[in-house]
Amino acid sequence: MMRIDHIALYVNELEEVKAFFVRYFGAVSNEMYHNPRTGLRTYILSFGDGARLEIMSRPDMKDEPKDMFRTGYIHLSFAVGSQSEVDRLTGLLYDNGYRVVSGPRITGDGYYESCIEGPEGNLIEITE
Repeated sequence: MMRIDHIALYVNELEEVKAFFVRYFGAVSNEMYHNPRTGLRTYILSFGDGARLEIMSRPDMKDEPKDMFRTGYIHLSFAVGSQSEVDRLTGLLYDNGYRVVSGPRITGDGYYESCIEGPEGNLIEITE
């Protein structure tokens, strides 16, 4: 059966982004991979259910402004198990300086969720 193996995300501040996912979402990181020829540095972050996120940085990246309503990637979503955990984690992130974009709320299609702006403007959805 085919499945998505991982999602990859280029970031400017590799260590900061790694620390964010480890601290708030329980990610477990491998050792950094570094390609000295290209300057590429990567971590694979693993989450409890087997999902994996690769975060990558390299010196020749271009960081163009990102409109929230653009095509392509828009957010990562984490299910945390309960409405109270959505509330708790959203509050913790807010208290630690992250912008709450929406919620916590019940969406029109019945999900209880919030959305925060994580490091480098990447949107993170937190759902029950």
